[in-house]
Amino acid sequence: MAKATGNNAGGGSALRLLVVAAATLLFLGAGFSAWQGWLIASEGSAAESVLSAQASVAEAVTRAVATQREQVMQVLRDPQLVAIIDDHAAAAASIQARLPGASHVGVFAGNQDDVLHANYREFGYAKAAQLMAALSAGDIAPVQTTNPDGTHRKVTMVAAVRDADRVRGWVWLELPFDGISQAFESAGPGSGRIELRQGQDGPDLMLLSSGSAGSASAGPPVRIRGSAFWIAANMPRAYIVLPHLWPFAMVLALLCLGGGVALLWLPRRQGRAPTRAELAEPTLAEALRDLPPEEAPKTPPRRAVAAAVAAPSPSEDIAIDRDVFRAYDIRGVVGKGLSADFARLLGRAIGSSMREQGLHEIVIGRDGRLSGPEPAGALAEGLRAAGVDVIDVGAVPTPVIYYAAFRFNTGCCVSVTGSHNPPDYNGFKIVIGGETLAEEAIVALHDRMVTKNFSDAGGGNLRQMDISDDYIDRITSDVQAERPLKVVVDCGNGIAGNLAPRVLEGIGCEVVPLYCEVDGTFPSHHPDPSEPKNLEDLKLVVEKYQADLGVAFDGDGDRLGVVTREGEIIYPDRLLMLFAQDVLQRHPGATIIYDVKCTGHLRKVIQEAAGVPLMWRTGHSLMKAKMRETDAQLGGEMSGHFFFAERWYGFDDGIYAAARLLEILASDVEGRTATQVFATLPKGVSTPELKVPMAEGAHHRFVETFREKADFGPDARLTTIDGVRVDWSDGWGLVRASNTTPVLVMRFDADNAVALERIQTVFRTELRKVDPKLALPF
Repeated sequence: MAKATGNNAGGGSALRLLVVAAATLLFLGAGFSAWQGWLIASEGSAAESVLSAQASVAEAVTRAVATQREQVMQVLRDPQLVAIIDDHAAAAASIQARLPGASHVGVFAGNQDDVLHANYREFGYAKAAQLMAALSAGDIAPVQTTNPDGTHRKVTMVAAVRDADRVRGWVWLELPFDGISQAFESAGPGSGRIELRQGQDGPDLMLLSSGSAGSASAGPPVRIRGSAFWIAANMPRAYIVLPHLWPFAMVLALLCLGGGVALLWLPRRQGRAPTRAELAEPTLAEALRDLPPEEAPKTPPRRAVAAAVAAPSPSEDIAIDRDVFRAYDIRGVVGKGLSADFARLLGRAIGSSMREQGLHEIVIGRDGRLSGPEPAGALAEGLRAAGVDVIDVGAVPTPVIYYAAFRFNTGCCVSVTGSHNPPDYNGFKIVIGGETLAEEAIVALHDRMVTKNFSDAGGGNLRQMDISDDYIDRITSDVQAERPLKVVVDCGNGIAGNLAPRVLEGIGCEVVPLYCEVDGTFPSHHPDPSEPKNLEDLKLVVEKYQADLGVAFDGDGDRLGVVTREGEIIYPDRLLMLFAQDVLQRHPGATIIYDVKCTGHLRKVIQEAAGVPLMWRTGHSLMKAKMRETDAQLGGEMSGHFFFAERWYGFDDGIYAAARLLEILASDVEGRTATQVFATLPKGVSTPELKVPMAEGAHHRFVETFREKADFGPDARLTTIDGVRVDWSDGWGLVRASNTTPVLVMRFDADNAVALERIQTVFRTELRKVDPKLALPF
């Protein structure tokens, strides 16, 4: 009996300690909730303070930019300057004398011929782009900033010198940045953070910051008029874990406080501690035993549970965005046109189409974007629901997914990729039965998704396979560099960074990796080697390491860019010349396909190498279809897609193309450098791709009207398979509608500057027959 009493006393003591501990936790919870409520309540005033500072700083910086511009324009409106503007050196000296703060002044012709034909490596890509932007706008280009020596930031400005309504010249100036930095520091951000950023389409590059680190944007960035500057405001960092409702936090604090008081007070009021039996919760069996029979819950039958799990998902009722279905693939902004539900329905549509063709197995993979895993998983679910077996090869370049389709003999694959688009994009490149879907086939998938014309076979299996080593072994077993070459590899933080360095090392090259860490936010630069500005870092590293060559890849690794040790960009149409000469040595008489954006010299090079040149429409899907139709050995596009059917499988593969290029350069019998080899290829005077933004759909309508109205004379040879391309004996010009973005794309190429100007003048006249107000970038 005494033993039992001792046990009860010990249990009561432990129970009292448990009650005190629980009450203490509730008091702490009350304090924490009250603190969270205070933080939440103060968010509004903190945001108001930061936004007020943002508006004040934006106003100050706007005044500083306007003041600096007005000082320049006062000088440029001087009649004495206008009188001497054609003497560029004298005009520059006069401007420099009247603007002593200007560290550099350049004066250029009104039509900017001297800019268009400049050596951009020496002239400066950013400088040329700013001048040409002003020319296309017909007015002053936005003020920008550069940091030429890495320590002293400068403001760059472009303005026109006018005589009445005629532009006599363009002036580019490098001015002090001090006035803008002082204006930025004129207002404090309180507990938040204010940032001065630069970017043409958004606040990409941070220049200055003030305040503590922020965790979230306090509101949209403010664009500074007449400049590429933005003022961004961030909220102060606050550790808030509760929902952002201060009444909820305070109610929670009161509940915790009340609970703690009750735990300590009620047992004393009752005069005794509760027993273990009183504290214990009843079991489910006890609760059911105590209920009347009619109130006892019934366990649902096993069949009903299974039916609930198998019920159709509401995701089938989502709206299908027609705009994400492009000419060559499916692509859009994640969360706007693309979602997991969309990917699941797309998987069902692809799988249903496959089953109608008697196909039952497909390869899928994805690039390195942060948004990739979710749509890839949903796509696999949809494919399996349609009764298709899925082989998932994980995060790999698109060419590896194509290769896996050949390796596993499926003939079908889907790459979940946004290609070279910004980080918030994603999409799908689709192959069914060996055909890369495009145009009508893409539209058919859209129609199938809208009408829900799906197979419900179900039962598709899922296997996860690693094909990367097999892909590397396949290339390195066939392609080898006869002598070691040093090559800088810039993957732009795209998925090619996982494999491209290994492939090029495997063929015998010394690799210097640049931005090869896969990061779906693309922090270093945009992964698009067709844009010269994205190759600037590659040029610097090639020069620093005295490498033989620099190669760059886009976000999913199916496009190639190339620069030499001297900083020259070797455009894809000239690379195609070299590839064609190599392939035609072993396959004389073979067909070589190129797109409408390629140089006119390419036809002659192919013919001289005993090949059959064939111009075709732009688009990787369309090119691959034409290669199968004509049994071509090689194809290429100005965008950097190369298609090798000789020794490879005919799909576009930037990594494989780089390996073939290095093999050719390393096997040169004369031991020439890459620059010397490229110098043997004909090179004219050309423009980059010039783009004119338009409303969605308007660019296609413009090209149709242009095709009907334009008259280029009897000596011109017109090609209208993709836009309007006009060839003369000494050059050519092109106007086409982009199939991926709503822009007109133009390009001009000629034997010399005089011919280029003549061709551009003819096009300028014909284009303005369609729209006299069209702002042309040339």
